[in-house]
This record gives sequence, C-alpha cells and structure tokens, in this order.
Amino acid sequence: MYLSIIIPTFNEALSIAKIILHLQKNLKGQDYEIIISDGASTDGTIAIAKELGVKTLISEVKGRAGQMNFGVQNAVGDVYFFVHADSLPNPYFFELIKNAIAKNYDCGSFRTQFDSNRFLLKINAFFTRFNYLFFRGGDQGIFITKTLWNQIGSFNEEMFIMEDYDFIQRLWERGNFKLIPKSTLISARKYEQNSYLTVQLANLKIVKMYKKGASQNAMVSKYKELLSYRKNAF
Repeated sequence: MYLSIIIPTFNEALSIAKIILHLQKNLKGQDYEIIISDGASTDGTIAIAKELGVKTLISEVKGRAGQMNFGVQNAVGDVYFFVHADSLPNPYFFELIKNAIAKNYDCGSFRTQFDSNRFLLKINAFFTRFNYLFFRGGDQGIFITKTLWNQIGSFNEEMFIMEDYDFIQRLWERGNFKLIPKSTLISARKYEQNSYLTVQLANLKIVKMYKKGASQNAMVSKYKELLSYRKNAF
C-alpha cells in the first residue's frame, strides 16, 4: 500500500507543523507521501510545510472540497487519506488502514477523541463509536482506495459545508466502509469559543437544512450566525 495523505489548509500556520511532524514520526519505513493542498494562505503555512519536506500545492479551487480533489489529482498513492490540519491521526493509522484494506474494506474512517478533558466532549466522542452518518466527519480522517475513488467520483466542489457528509454518504452507498475502532485526536477549539450546547444545536440545524435542500450560501451564513468560529473555516 502506498498512502497519499492529503491535508487541505488555509492559514493553518499554528497547527501545520504539529501534524506534519506527527505523521512523519509514525510513518518511518512506510510507503507514503504527505500533500498539503493549500487555499492561498497568507500566514506562512506553505513555507512551514516546504521546510518540513512535504509536497505543497496551491489549489486551483479554493475550499476544502476543491483542495482535496486537487490533492488527489497530484497524488501517486493507491490509497488516499484525507486529514484536517488541526487533527492528529492515531499513531498506528497506517497499519490500521492497511489491515482494513487487506480485509476487503475499500473506505472508512476513525472515531473521535478531543484534545480536551471536558466531560461533555468525552460524551460527544463516545457516540462516534457507533457507525451512523450523523457521528461521522471529515476531521476523523477518511480513507478510500484509488479504485473506489474512480468509481464514486470526487468531493463536490460546489460545497463549502457538509462536503464530508455528502462524501461519506456516497462511500456507504458504493463502498465497503470500515469504522476503525481507534480515535483521531481532534481540536476542541470550536467548543472553546462557543458553549457545548450552542455547537450541538448549530450542527443539528445545518444537518436539517442540508436534508431539506438548503443552498450552500444559506448554510454557511447560518453557521456563521450561530457560532463564533475561526475566520479560516470557510
């Protein structure tokens, strides 16, 4: 297995070195590449990534979906692993993905663990052990074989929110999905700027809007209205 790890970024200078070093530390002796697919950052994200020796790209399409697609277009692996810049995959992620594929799973993701000891976030993370679409997210890390990618198509570049939900839904329909019983460490910064209840209600609202066919602009506007969130989120 040759693993192409694709990280979409936009102004992630504060976190990009941490994830790259984490990946490199846990990938020694493996066949892999790390691709930073950037949305024209202005804070030094690209320079940091280049200094650490990974492949850096300026995506032709800005937005997480477009940037991940652009990463795939420049990838050489036979398995793609999409990771967010503010998360840290389980140290054994390579072997876990490799073992899943050896058992005829062609796609999947991980559970969640937050980088916080808040009790409510531990409860939130607990439910990610159940393989329901509502508990899945792009920040957990999504892997897919090149073969399945060519069958189901890419991320929807018209989507600026819920693109991971849409993609995983298609994985379930066409692929053999594996929920690996190990966790990705995910940033709790959204919960540090908003109350737990506020975030949960906002997420529920956006999912309902999505299912009712709301426009991307409407969902993004509503999310920004409901939450105080980092400027580089969209």
